[in-house]
Amino acid sequence: MDTILNFLPYVGWVLLAIMILVLVHEMGHFLFARLFGMRVDKFSVGFPPKIIGKKIGETEYVLGLLPLGGYVKIVGMVDESMDTEHLTEEVQPWEFRAKPVWQRMLVMVGGVMFNIILAAIIFISLTAIYGKSYKPAIGGVKVEESSVAYTMGLRTGDMIVAVNGKPIDPIAGLGGVQELLLADPMTIDVEREGANFRFEGPSDIMTQLNQNKGGFGVEFDPPIVGYVNPDSPAALAGLVAGDRLMAIGDSMVTFYKDLTGYIQAAEGQEMNLRFFRPDSVTQPVSSALTVVADSLQSIGGTTYDVQLAAKGSTGKYLIGITQVFHTEEYGFFQSIGVGVSETWLQTRLVASSLKRIFVGQDNFRQNIGGPVMIAKVTKEAADMGAPFFWNIVAMLSITLAIINILPIPALDGGHLVFLLYEAIVRKEPSLKLRMALQQVGMFVLLAFMVFVIFNDFLKL
Repeated sequence: MDTILNFLPYVGWVLLAIMILVLVHEMGHFLFARLFGMRVDKFSVGFPPKIIGKKIGETEYVLGLLPLGGYVKIVGMVDESMDTEHLTEEVQPWEFRAKPVWQRMLVMVGGVMFNIILAAIIFISLTAIYGKSYKPAIGGVKVEESSVAYTMGLRTGDMIVAVNGKPIDPIAGLGGVQELLLADPMTIDVEREGANFRFEGPSDIMTQLNQNKGGFGVEFDPPIVGYVNPDSPAALAGLVAGDRLMAIGDSMVTFYKDLTGYIQAAEGQEMNLRFFRPDSVTQPVSSALTVVADSLQSIGGTTYDVQLAAKGSTGKYLIGITQVFHTEEYGFFQSIGVGVSETWLQTRLVASSLKRIFVGQDNFRQNIGGPVMIAKVTKEAADMGAPFFWNIVAMLSITLAIINILPIPALDGGHLVFLLYEAIVRKEPSLKLRMALQQVGMFVLLAFMVFVIFNDFLKL
């Protein structure tokens, strides 16, 4: 019983995500069909059996029990229902088959278009509401030993100079190099102890990222203060935003995460803290722009030594500071540009990932996820907060769009192939051929769904 109760939140979040995606996708087909005067008998979110349904005008709107998809039944179209009885009757002007090829094409790609539009709206909204936050690229990087980056040859303390030949943005840091998977091979240029090195990513980098729990394993973690809580030990000691922490007692502070262990080890006892303050930091600042520097020697400033004792809170000791982050805010029209660019980037990343899988460059089993994995990722994103959940919904929407446009019978792309053939040769493929390929396509999709669900459980 406990296992079932623990699983319910996963089901709830993934159902919400899938229902949103299916509703938007089918709405694309529906609105284009109605725009061109086609009659729609049924608009269903979810597959039969029917839970509820209501007929409004000529269309019955249905909520199905199986939430893994949906469909729009357009009169005069050969679809997943395999219903061909109406095709023996005289063609009516409101039927799908009575319309010009270009209109039928738009109906078929309408779902894909709407999924991409949904992703763009989400990215635009997230940008407008939350902006973009980054850890600035200050100092050397921290590299996890169990990571792909470590296997490539990167080491803690390396100064990343460029990724895929593109100089790294000192403000965006690694947040500005999401295109790393688009290069083949991916390259990272670093500076280490005065020498320059170039490291290449593995050809099957997606597979290694999925297999390796350490992930890519590179992060900037500058020990720079971003905010000081009023009346905290750090504030009383004189720290302000922009200060760079250097040492606690006899221990050097290289990364911000180093602080936790040192502070907890002191157990609230007084400790010596050394920090460096650039000349530009004369008062509290909220931006990393004034402290972007690869070495303390490159900027003027002063080193200070202070004493402080951390306060205990819920079993942990805190000195009252948070790490520096660069947050860039955008106006409405700027958000549109950033959101559209993000949609284009993520679409290229998904398409590139699928291509790598299908050509055998990356392992098929390791990189394909089904409903179980989607539920897991969606729940984890929801637990992190609304921005993360909606980001996952946008990514799933793009993935759904790209998969649906693949030239596989029973998918939108398969129908589009038939229409392209008709446009070129001025003749429809035979009904017998279309029905046979439709059945093959349905069988392939069902077999694939069984495989991915089984594969999901194996990976878990």
